[in-house]
Amino acid sequence: MSRNPVTELSKFFVVGINYKKTDTKVRGSFAIGSQQYERILQNASLYGVQDLFVLSTCNRSEIYGIAENAQQLVRLFCSQTEGTSDVFNALAYCKQGLKAIHHLFDVAAGLDSQILGDYEIVGQIRQAMKFAKEREFIHIFLERTLNQVLQSSKEIKNQTTLSDGTVSVAFAAVHYIRENIQEIKNKQILLLGTGKIGSNACKNMVDYLGTTNITLINRTNEKAENLASLLHLRHASMDHLTEEIGKADIILVATNATDPVITVDQLAPFKENKLLIDLSIPCNVDKAVAELPFITLIDVDSLSRMKDETLQKRAAEIPKAQVIIAGHMRELLDWHEMRKHVPVLREVKIKLQEIYCSPLFGQSSITRTPASAADQKIQRVLNGMASKMRHENQRGCQYIQAINEFIAAG
Repeated sequence: MSRNPVTELSKFFVVGINYKKTDTKVRGSFAIGSQQYERILQNASLYGVQDLFVLSTCNRSEIYGIAENAQQLVRLFCSQTEGTSDVFNALAYCKQGLKAIHHLFDVAAGLDSQILGDYEIVGQIRQAMKFAKEREFIHIFLERTLNQVLQSSKEIKNQTTLSDGTVSVAFAAVHYIRENIQEIKNKQILLLGTGKIGSNACKNMVDYLGTTNITLINRTNEKAENLASLLHLRHASMDHLTEEIGKADIILVATNATDPVITVDQLAPFKENKLLIDLSIPCNVDKAVAELPFITLIDVDSLSRMKDETLQKRAAEIPKAQVIIAGHMRELLDWHEMRKHVPVLREVKIKLQEIYCSPLFGQSSITRTPASAADQKIQRVLNGMASKMRHENQRGCQYIQAINEFIAAG
């Protein structure tokens, strides 16, 4: 694929689905794990795509890349998902050029998150970028764009209160428990999954619910054991999952499995009131569980509809965040504009070096300016030329003027 900087912006696309038009079940069918991400990159050339990265979270599944058309990215993405390209196209958004870039800035700032200002998305973008870059799918344009986006996100985090207060899916789960369950200290809680979201939920339960009646289970037992030791909690092995389900009044599921890890068959025998909160995408609690009369099942969409004072305060910070984004977009576009002039500037540099070495330049070998000083003069002329080219679309005139300035400088 061409790396022509003039066309990179116009051929930059994002296509994706998010929480605005889909529920957790649909998003789960388009979730991308590390193995699927690996295969997408391996097959990218077959679809005519060389520059891309994939962002898959509980709120969204998106593919960003440089392509001739958006459908190349759609077909590549859907080649590794349970969901079909027909379903994806029916629910997807597609943005191109400046709109695609602005969307990425909004996503990184938390402006497009299901919970406004959710800063966890930044880590997910970094991880997605790192995965693609290590496999040489992030080149000059994408790397510069992503770096500018991350700088903007950091500035918004430091200069606004858009992400202040504790509001995330993990904390929303704890808030729901606190608001809807009485005598929490007498309830037995089971947390299944001790990854990032599970760990955050666990720490929030200890801090905000004031309880340690929490049992941790993780597919890798050592991770559950380490977190339990840190927080003085109990842990159990996956082999005892059904037994622990029977003991629990509240069950939080934050696993990353492709299929449900809690089913009707596991819950039906107990016939006791239980609250299940599924923090996983795709959902790791079988939806049929909700049909059991003694079960209350809550998923991430339900949690994200919660509104409170923190979110209202965050909303007031949106204009400040948008000003910061606008500034960083201008910087990115200035850089992109200058890249269009690189071939001309390179030609001028070569010509000035030829003039300097020519005996017609007017300096003898004795009086000739040292090479280092000449390089500095050439660079000053090029910098001036670049500055003028940025504001004036007169490349030929600037070429001649640069040569005249260099000769006049001696």
